[in-house]
Amino acid sequence: MGLRELYTEILNEHNLHPTHKEEMEHPTKVLRGVNPSCGDDILLQLKIEDGVITDGTFTGTGCAISQASADMMLDLIIGREEQEALELAELFGKMIKGEAKEEELEVLDEAAALKDISHMPARVKCAVLGWHTMEEMIS
Repeated sequence: MGLRELYTEILNEHNLHPTHKEEMEHPTKVLRGVNPSCGDDILLQLKIEDGVITDGTFTGTGCAISQASADMMLDLIIGREEQEALELAELFGKMIKGEAKEEELEVLDEAAALKDISHMPARVKCAVLGWHTMEEMIS
């Protein structure tokens, strides 16, 4: 299996079988993120205790990229301190803009599968929706 096929498989898995797509009881923070240009609409819910993101979920609708990216983001940030989550979001943004070095991307784990989105400008907003929503929520 080639690298492109692997990335497509990761994207499809997170879109078709998201781990974190559900309602959360008693979230600490809730914020809606909308991308009006293509109809992506998510509701991000986080539980934060003593500065650590202890749980996270999302609901909503949108394209495969927005849904998969939000799910991958939650995989990465649950269990991390808020500042770490913001740093991951900054790195993800750099990657999407094509500005991150290859060796920096390992920390993004499966989210690095979205790095080629930088070559598809119309899909960038889809990929960053969950990340920007989380940044706005925490900042």
